[in-house]
Amino acid sequence: MTATEQPRQAVAARVLAADPQLAGLRRSLEFYYGDAARDTAMDLLYRRFVGPGDLVFDIGAHVGDRVGSFRRLGARVVAVEPQPLCARAVRLVYADDPAVSVVQAACGDTVGSVRMYINSANPTVSTASAEFVEAADGANGWSDQVWDAELDVPVTTIASLVAEHGRPAFVKIDVEGFEEAVLAGLHDPVPALSFEFTTIQRDTALRCLRRLATLGDYRFDVALGESQRLTFDRWLTGAQMEAHLRELPQAANAGDVYAVLLPARTR
Repeated sequence: MTATEQPRQAVAARVLAADPQLAGLRRSLEFYYGDAARDTAMDLLYRRFVGPGDLVFDIGAHVGDRVGSFRRLGARVVAVEPQPLCARAVRLVYADDPAVSVVQAACGDTVGSVRMYINSANPTVSTASAEFVEAADGANGWSDQVWDAELDVPVTTIASLVAEHGRPAFVKIDVEGFEEAVLAGLHDPVPALSFEFTTIQRDTALRCLRRLATLGDYRFDVALGESQRLTFDRWLTGAQMEAHLRELPQAANAGDVYAVLLPARTR
């Protein structure tokens, strides 16, 4: 996808936002598409990890705004999204793009099925983690969130995706508290990845850091919220990142930890 194709995706998203059948996604489609400054910041961030011809797994694709960034950078994308409406939106937005494949499934530790807890008013925080829903109950910044439906969905694993599509250059994981299960399904190190964390579930993020340490010699940075900016602009050890996540104020709320695998010659 070239820069001139970017507006076409935003136009498609606006059309979908007006579709009554996709009313539950209107907020997400309007927020995540059509903001040129945000798109530029996102592209600058992901350019550190993704280049032309690379393969990216977008796990928890939601309505596909990160797919757009990866495609603008020239990567092929496998978008993994379990929610039927969200998967439909991604397919429609990228309907004419053969470099985008959509897998309608959750990602976890084993192939099978899982119960998802759906937030109809805010599908971006729907989750396969009952512990996440429990942690959010009454927490500052989360008290207005309601998970009002449940849905059983199929589950794939990163290892299964690798077997089918190849080894990715980058894996983006945004699955609302289910990150540890996703990483349990990663059996071999990948060059770079990100996973979301929340301050209501810091222990989940710490276990994700420790899981990555069992796979390879990773270094870390972090971007808070939707800033699209790395905090340190240098790579921390796992212990240093653990300490930073522990010290974050509760009001920091959420962000993404970025991990890069050190080349063998520097280990």
